[in-house]
Amino acid sequence: MESPPEPLTYPFRPGPGPLPNPVFAELRERPLVRVRMAYGEEAWLATRYADVKTVMSDPRFSVAEAVGRDHPRTHPLAGAVSGMFSLDPPEHTRVRGLVSKELSARRIAGLRDRANQLAEGLLDRMVEEGGPVDLVDRFAIPFPTAMLCNLLGVPDEDHRRFWDWAVGKLSGTATDDELRTESEEFVSYVVALFEARRREPRDDLFSCVLRAREADSRVTEKEMLALAGDLLMAGFLTVSHQIAICFHQLLLRPGELRRLRDRPALIPAAVEELLRYVQLINFLPPRYATEDIELGEVLVRAGDPVLVATAAANRDPAVFPDGEELRLDRSGPPHLGFGQGTHYCLGAHLARMELQVSLETVLRRLPGLRLAVPEDELRWMTGGMVLGLRTLPVTFDADQGTSDVDRCTSDADRGTPGARSVPDAPPGPVPGEQPGPGPSCPRSSTYPAHP
Repeated sequence: MESPPEPLTYPFRPGPGPLPNPVFAELRERPLVRVRMAYGEEAWLATRYADVKTVMSDPRFSVAEAVGRDHPRTHPLAGAVSGMFSLDPPEHTRVRGLVSKELSARRIAGLRDRANQLAEGLLDRMVEEGGPVDLVDRFAIPFPTAMLCNLLGVPDEDHRRFWDWAVGKLSGTATDDELRTESEEFVSYVVALFEARRREPRDDLFSCVLRAREADSRVTEKEMLALAGDLLMAGFLTVSHQIAICFHQLLLRPGELRRLRDRPALIPAAVEELLRYVQLINFLPPRYATEDIELGEVLVRAGDPVLVATAAANRDPAVFPDGEELRLDRSGPPHLGFGQGTHYCLGAHLARMELQVSLETVLRRLPGLRLAVPEDELRWMTGGMVLGLRTLPVTFDADQGTSDVDRCTSDADRGTPGARSVPDAPPGPVPGEQPGPGPSCPRSSTYPAHP
């Protein structure tokens, strides 16, 4: 009798840069495959769009079942599954509901002027100083960090601390002791901030959570802290990396960059295509089958963990014709970059808005934007849960734009006939001319270098 094949080592190393490993194209031709991460039990890996969508949206696949098990993971610390990603409905629905209204499409649309002002201020300083600059340090980090910290009610002087905590959590290089120390520091800070908001409520998310707890005695302090941690992880670090990666891909395609600069109405569709095309997330926590389920021509037994590769699903040729190509005016089904179903990204509307504002503002304010170093000198972070650029040195021509936030097109003008629509809510239940070498760019002291 033939012995079963050895499980593949997962996650696969991306490459080149933020693009998915080519092995995904081969795996999509097969049913589910067996994989093993550095720690935990073996798992099934889903790579096809239909299978990934099913695992993410079918309630028979549970994230809560991973708690207390030797679940697949890259780090020995067993507490990797936590927060809302350790909950199934109805508990997940209840906790998510504490802030979901504050992050709705309508509420986020009302924050667009503030986002424009923040972006313009960052660009003002870059234009005044001239190039070259590091677009990661000077824009991709501080812009979404300030947006989320302002939403949470975090004082300006503590924004850097939040960035440090997020980087440490997802870097993949921290030791158990370092993770515990950072977690304790974060919890202590958030507890103190909740206490401050309890004494003096404000119009921010932490005050909103406290009001919800007063109205619903079932909300525990542990759930409040878990929610704060989820917002920290997903609220700006992933957006920061996605901003940098979007510009990286456009800088490699100067013609497409000029096209977006000249036709900003294309930017919403371009954001969706960039989110589909690049691989931002290296891996996601597992879902466990709660009963025997036929998936991808394979019988997944009750109790089996299943991992999903959204980067592979987002290039499935059965759904995205010529999926290996970046087409900024692509139309068709939605990508799975923000997930699907119950655990659809809570900050998806905020991320979309920030990515759109980033492209609109930077392309308008920095004409002639181009890499300041050869592309092969760029360095990537690949060891953690989230992929990202360490730096993105760019230069640009003298400012020919204006710092006028009113120049941004209205929501109605942003639509383009035939372009992929951006849904207000996810489908299903809901309960990121090659220039020659240039000078290296100096770093400011705004944020620490990536680990």
